[in-house]
Parts: sequence; C-alpha cells; structure tokens
Amino acid sequence: MLGLPALGKVAQAQNQPVAKRLVVFFSPNGTSHQYWRPTGTETNFQFDTGSILEPLEALKSDLLILDGIDFHNATNHEGGMAAMLTGGGGTNTMTAGASVDQYIAAEVGSQSRFSSLEFGVHTSAWGGSSQTRMSYSPSGQMVPPDDNPESCFRRLFGNASQTDDERARLIARKQSIIDLVRGEVSDLKTKLGRTEESKLDLHLEAIRSMELSLSGSNQAPMGGCTVPMIGNISHQANDSFPDVGRAQMDMLVAALACDMTKVASLQWSHTVSPTVVSWLGISEGHHSLSHIRDSNAAGIQNFVAAERWFAEQFAYLVNRLKALPEPGGTGTMLENSVVIWTKEMGDPRMHDCISVPFIIAGQGNGYFSTGRYLEYDHAPHQKLLVSLCQSMGLSNPTFGDPSFGTGTLDRLRA
Repeated sequence: MLGLPALGKVAQAQNQPVAKRLVVFFSPNGTSHQYWRPTGTETNFQFDTGSILEPLEALKSDLLILDGIDFHNATNHEGGMAAMLTGGGGTNTMTAGASVDQYIAAEVGSQSRFSSLEFGVHTSAWGGSSQTRMSYSPSGQMVPPDDNPESCFRRLFGNASQTDDERARLIARKQSIIDLVRGEVSDLKTKLGRTEESKLDLHLEAIRSMELSLSGSNQAPMGGCTVPMIGNISHQANDSFPDVGRAQMDMLVAALACDMTKVASLQWSHTVSPTVVSWLGISEGHHSLSHIRDSNAAGIQNFVAAERWFAEQFAYLVNRLKALPEPGGTGTMLENSVVIWTKEMGDPRMHDCISVPFIIAGQGNGYFSTGRYLEYDHAPHQKLLVSLCQSMGLSNPTFGDPSFGTGTLDRLRA
C-alpha cells in the first residue's frame, strides 16, 4: 500500500494465530476508577454489584480487562483523543501518524469491499478537529466517522426499495464510468514525470476502492449476512442517541458478517461530549458528569449510571458477534475477532491520561488469552497498539512514538 514503511507490512509467522477482523469501540470522557476496577485476581475477578462493568458479567471469559496503561506523551481531553489510537506518532515515525485502525486497514483491507468502515454517534455537530476525530490515515489526515444511519445504510446496502434488476443496472452504469476514467488516467501516466505519476497512482487507487465498494452490492444475503432494519431516526437529536447507536452497531455487525470489511470502528460522540443521557432520567451533560467530585454522591452515581449504559452497549455489540458463526470457518465471529473498548482519558477530574481503561473482547483466532484482569505499572499504550497490529498479522515493532519501547504489551497471550 502507498505511504506505509516497509516494516509495517504483513509478515505472518509460521503457525502464528491471526485475527480475522478488528473492531474499535470508543466512549468518551474517561472513567471513575473506583467504580470501574474489578476486584479479585487475574483469573478470579469480579465485577462488583453496581459497578460500571457489571453489565459485562456474562462475558467475563471473553474479555481482557487492562488496567494501569498510560498515554505517556499526552494529557487532557484533546491530547488524549489525538494520541489514543495514533500513539502520538508523527509523520516521520514508522506508522506515519496513522491511527491503529487505519494502519491495519491499509495492510489487510486491500481486497475488501471497504478497507475500513467508520460509524459514529453524534460525531459531526462540532465539525472535524483533534477533539472530535480518532482515526487518521497513514498520511496523518483525519478520517471522519459517518453518524447518519441512513447514509451508512445507503453506502452498505443501497436503496432498500430498489429491485435487484434496478440495483444491477445502477452498478453497471457506475462501473462503466469508472472503466472510462481509469483508462484515461492510465493513458495520461505515460506522458508525465515521476512526481505527477505518483499523484495519479493515488487517483488510480481511489478508483480501485470505488470498484470494490460496488462489487457485491446486489448479492443476496446468506448466513449471518443479512440486511438490518434501521427505521427512521432523527440522528442529531439528543434523545435519539441510543437508537442511532443501536442502528450503527447492527450495520457494523452486518458489514463484518457480509465480509465487506475487516476493520470497523464505532465512535460514540467525542471527548468533551455534551450528550445528555436523558433516557436514564439524567439532565446533566456527560462531560459535566465526568468532572463531578466525590463529595457530590448523587452526581457520581449519575456518571456511573451513564458509564454502565456504555458498558451495556459494548455488551450488545460483543454478544451480537458471539451469536454469529464464523462465515466459512469454525467457532463464532467473536472468537475470531478483536474488539477493543477505548477511552481517551483516565481520571477526567484530573485531566490526565494515566491508567486509561481498555477492554479487549474476543480471542482473535487464538492470539489473545481472555478471561483475565491484568494490572500494569504505567505501561505505555504504544505497546498495546503494537499488540493489536500483530494480532492482525502485521510485523511492526513500534507504533506511534517509538521512544516508549519496542514490542508488544506483555501477558496478553497464553
């Protein structure tokens, strides 16, 4: 792929387990460690009654709970959001400013209909900035999520009211235009210098992506590959937040089950999120809740309730994947996938990125050893990002800022 250093290329070791897909799940504004942390030991841990992670109780054997991981090169809301998936790497590093999802997608997604899919929930109202974006291309450019379920549906499944014949004619017409443009660009390449030719290569690659996005659009669903029902949602209304999220999760799972992509993300709002979890009977915005002090017991419980709600959404997504058999393979889709729940901060009241909570669901086709609670001593999150890459078959020894060490995060594997 263009723009990636050679060391990032896929280099699967002999008999090395490789996950079939990666899903990134983000929720904003850090956590309350007191109510987030499990109790017990590495293999015998509990989610206490009333705790944030209690909704994940039935999934414990499928999870890795990761505690004590720091963003050593970032702090506060904006810095944490920018570094969370990039590892704080600039364009002069091995990963060239890319976020881990896009870096992996550039390596494993070339034959997929979509190299990656980015779903959002209330991510567009504030525009594009380092506060509102978590995904970056290998050139360091922001990759915006789509927070309109109707738009996502059209992109994935076309117009549901079209007949198969109508959809086939539309695809054929679009493909004929692409063939014409591709031919003209190829002819032009013979008349240009090296610099201009490189720019045209980028256009040809974009055309190829368009071709892949059209292929399979009129195929009949089979197995777990079914077209979800999304309904009519006012996607920017605050009270529609749960409905938008559910629709986006259903489409994300369908896209994976239909093998449209191997890399997908779901971004619930963004750092400094103003979302009011009104459906829980709470009237204060999520960002404000995240800064409430311990002396305000009622406010703390409202924040915990909001965080438990996000845990329920994570459980819904994971359970959807767990319920589906692996297409053309063995086990479930979850067993063959890596789903990571990420946040951009540790304790929001301190505005720090210390002990940022991470949860991995799924064994990644045998790469991860789940059912454990792992405590680290200020481990750099760059090593976790390397682990995600290597679980997907990549060989890069660092991710983002390389000054925080080489290699993977220890103890994640059996």
